[in-house]
Parts: sequence; structure tokens; C-alpha cells
Amino acid sequence: MRNSTFTVPVENRYFEDYVAGSVHEFGSIPVEEKEVIAFARRFDPQTFHTDPEAARSTVFGGLIASGWHTASLMMRLFADNYLSKVASLGSPGVDELQWIKPVRPGDELSIRVSVLGTKRSRSRPDRGVVRSFIEVLNQNHEVVMSVKAVNILLCRQRP
Repeated sequence: MRNSTFTVPVENRYFEDYVAGSVHEFGSIPVEEKEVIAFARRFDPQTFHTDPEAARSTVFGGLIASGWHTASLMMRLFADNYLSKVASLGSPGVDELQWIKPVRPGDELSIRVSVLGTKRSRSRPDRGVVRSFIEVLNQNHEVVMSVKAVNILLCRQRP
């Protein structure tokens, strides 16, 4: 899936290319059982993430990906497709992270990113702030995770 109104490729995208109100969709990335288990064993060792057999008797009725694994898969799609390769200066953080539905091995994830707003910095006019709302979608186009992100980007047109 690739549905974007960007007129500039990610390799040459600057602050000015992120337009408030625009919506972009990118994907997909598979959720693989061995990666779900490996990630969870290392970072989130809960039975419903690490043991397919034992997970069947949990409230989830089977193995699910850690929310942090889902966030990592989202970040891969976000970095590969949305975030500028030449102008990104990092992020001061995210807000309102929500895990809405379980993500399971065999799911295929994509992202829908809405540009909530942009603001050029007054104190450092060579850069601006882009606020985005990211929704992670499964293969049925159901939202499984959402988060609001803040990114700082260089401006193409510098003072």
C-alpha cells in the first residue's frame, strides 16, 4: 500500500513538504512469529508474547506481539516512508500512545499518517516542528495502535 500526496520523495523532503491536513498511507510490514517471540523474550517477557501454547489460555486466546514491538514496526515504516532522509533532526517525544487491538503473528501492518500541524521555529528559523498522528493498521484496515509524534525538520528555504 502506498497512498501519499507528497510531491517530493522522502530522500529530498524538508519541513515545507509536510502540509497540515494531508494524509499519507504506507506499508506493509509482516508480523512474524519468531520475531514476536524473540523481541518479547528480550524486552517484554510476558507469556502471551513468548509462549504460543500458554498464550492460548490467556485473555488474548493466543500469541500477540508486544506493544513495543508494534511500535518498533511502526517506526520502521515511518522512518522508511514519511520521515525525511535529509532534514530530520530528531524528536522531542510522542504523546497519546495507544494499543487498541492485539497484533498477531501473520498480520500485515501499514501506517496512515495525518499531518496535524506545522510551525516554523522563531528562535531557529532554519527548522520547524511537524506534529503527526500515526495510525497503525492491520491487513483488515483496522487500527491497532495510534500515537501522536513531534518531529523537528530543517527547512529547505533558510533565512
